[in-house]
Amino acid sequence: MDTNLYPMKFLPLFKNTVWGGNKIKTLGFDYSPLPNCGELWALSGVEGNESVIANGFLEESTINEALEVYMGELIGEKNFEHFGTTFPLLLKIIDANSDLSIQVHPDDALAQERGMENGKTEMWYIMEADEGAHLVDGFSTAVTPEEYQQYLQLNKLENILHIEQAQAGDMFFIPAGRVHALGKGLLLAEVQQSSDCTYRIYDYNRPGPDGKLRELHTAEAMAAIDFAELKDGKTHYNYRENITTQLAECPYFTTNLLPLTKPMRKDFSSLDSFVIYLCVEGIGAVSTLETIVPLHAGECVLVPAVATEVELFPEGPAKFLEIFIDPEKLVDNGVNHAQDLDWIAEFMKGGE
Repeated sequence: MDTNLYPMKFLPLFKNTVWGGNKIKTLGFDYSPLPNCGELWALSGVEGNESVIANGFLEESTINEALEVYMGELIGEKNFEHFGTTFPLLLKIIDANSDLSIQVHPDDALAQERGMENGKTEMWYIMEADEGAHLVDGFSTAVTPEEYQQYLQLNKLENILHIEQAQAGDMFFIPAGRVHALGKGLLLAEVQQSSDCTYRIYDYNRPGPDGKLRELHTAEAMAAIDFAELKDGKTHYNYRENITTQLAECPYFTTNLLPLTKPMRKDFSSLDSFVIYLCVEGIGAVSTLETIVPLHAGECVLVPAVATEVELFPEGPAKFLEIFIDPEKLVDNGVNHAQDLDWIAEFMKGGE
């Protein structure tokens, strides 16, 4: 059997939420018997929610199981040394049928102080937006921690939040520490660090599915929040068809937009990283390592780091997010995976 790596697709993970809707169904997904789908996890290495490979000889294996075997060949040598055997990114499609809770994520340092491996920096690419749709992105004015607590206790937090109108094609970069929330009427792609840690600080006094108020994490959130003023959180960019346009670049991920009307060839011979193509509009295919993989909006393909060249084929106009981790931008987060590497080396030699 051929055991060489190839571009991988994954089974979607569907999440029913109190604020979710049914727009994800219009992308071609069937999440029955769930009444709605607030989140589709397109690619995840989060413990307990690992994505399952849907094609090739690794079918039915999880992404983390494949990573244990193929290591740097799959995600890049430096990336594997840094992240170990947990896939480092989480990709979602989110359907906000009503406002999400006001929340914040810790950064790496705070997360590790509290027993987690890393924090969460993320970005949003808006795929669809109803008329008047908006989101929360930081504070409209700088506040002290004491002032913030006063607004929170008086149920007036919304008075100091920075509100952004959102339209299809808008991009928002949300660093760890920024208070944020998606508003009603948004369908979007989310790229983030592999973490499911969220501190919910305000939820409009809204009951959960059990009829009780959902848990808040106001005390835990205090040390995570950036209380600075934010005047404009939208990433302003210009793009042209069939040209690669950078949307986000940080130590945790780089994301490019590829709006295609004709095939495109990409050379990754100098990049020591996996590359993910997440379709956000239309349909197309990804070809590399002698394998062609079709995909439609909401689906993604993982191209292993051993691939040096990729071809993209849109069927009509299509848009793809191109996502990878540049190993030259990695920042030491204090996590030591040396033991992981030693154990795997022994395993591959037949050790115990």
